[in-house]
Amino acid sequence: MAKEELLLTPEGLAKIEEELLELKTVKRKELAARLKNAISYGDLKENSEYHSAKDDQAFMETRILQLERMLKIARVVDASSISSNQVSIGSIVILNDIEYNEKIEYRVVGPAEADVTDNKISYESPLGKELMGRKVGDTINVDAPIGIIKYELLEIRAV
Repeated sequence: MAKEELLLTPEGLAKIEEELLELKTVKRKELAARLKNAISYGDLKENSEYHSAKDDQAFMETRILQLERMLKIARVVDASSISSNQVSIGSIVILNDIEYNEKIEYRVVGPAEADVTDNKISYESPLGKELMGRKVGDTINVDAPIGIIKYELLEIRAV
């Protein structure tokens, strides 16, 4: 069986570590205080404050386990291995949407870091898959629900 791994940029690793630390220290203490306060209201059966805090605690503990698992299987992509000659994880790409003649900038990241609102796309996404290994000047065709979207790869930057 192949070893499972999660590819992360150095920034992605730092973000996961930061979230984990925040949950384990600050958020756990806050939830403990909420639970203590809710318990002081008495009868737990009909205590909505208590049930809400317990639900939040379960969600937080699940998230802590997820983050710890991610860190166990994480492999950080070495920033020095990112090339400006071809697209790889960590590359920043500038594309031209051929149909609309619009320039779009994305950073190719692992699935755990993907955030379209921050222009970070996963190398596992349809566009990410098509970009991997491509070079400046290449035309990229992405099969989308609305049809084929064509991009021209204008620039690749290493971070």
